[in-house]
Amino acid sequence: MYSTMSEEQEIKPAEDFTEIESIFVRHRNVLVVRGSFSDIYTDYYLHLMENKLKYDERLDLMLKSMMSVLTLHLVARPWKETIAWTANLRAPRANLFVSGGSVNEFITGRVFTEDVREPDRNFLYSQTLATGTEARTSTIEVEGTNPLDWINHFYEQSEQRPGKCFELPNEEFVLFATQPDYDKEWFDALSEERAAKLIEEEETKVLETRKFRFFCGCNADRILPALRGYKDDPEKLFQGDTVITAQCPRCGASHTITMEQFINS
Repeated sequence: MYSTMSEEQEIKPAEDFTEIESIFVRHRNVLVVRGSFSDIYTDYYLHLMENKLKYDERLDLMLKSMMSVLTLHLVARPWKETIAWTANLRAPRANLFVSGGSVNEFITGRVFTEDVREPDRNFLYSQTLATGTEARTSTIEVEGTNPLDWINHFYEQSEQRPGKCFELPNEEFVLFATQPDYDKEWFDALSEERAAKLIEEEETKVLETRKFRFFCGCNADRILPALRGYKDDPEKLFQGDTVITAQCPRCGASHTITMEQFINS
């Protein structure tokens, strides 16, 4: 499980954020969370270009879906939580990591394809941090390679309530999370078509709007703790050089670290 790095992070002006709506469906007792992720995807691709990163197309699509689904899940959860998900996949052999939080209004993620342990099944690991409480972790087995299917199973196993997620046109995603005494027949019949027509066909009320952007906030100082295993033998890490480049474990960004920085950290 990779660190969720929950320290305070620099916040950009509000106009640079994507708004995610939380909506209550009256008479159905279902919470709906939805948003369009085009701007977040744009910032994600700019991040890849700036750091000379390129993922396999299939893994790229999976990571984007996973970031979208986690963002919606964060809005369905209490404000103070920071959540990280790691998907350990058998085929394609890869780890997908995403992390986000409502307080700092961010979502980030990356793909790992090197030195990935091959499991006999696909697993989704979840870690939740909240101020003043111990981290909560859970592990569930997931089938296939579609994060939208994973969230349905995650809600059944970890949230102890049914949930469904759909991808709509224009890079919009919508999550349905049931509440006590929900309309089971209506929920079970939900489809992409019904999700798209929700506002037209149902009596709804917007409960709140939260803002998110693709952002990590990493820098060299925050990467250094991950290198503490080499503290007693820095030469093993630097191998004769005075400068190394280290990747952020959360977003893949490259940071330059000098021997002096490392020794004095």
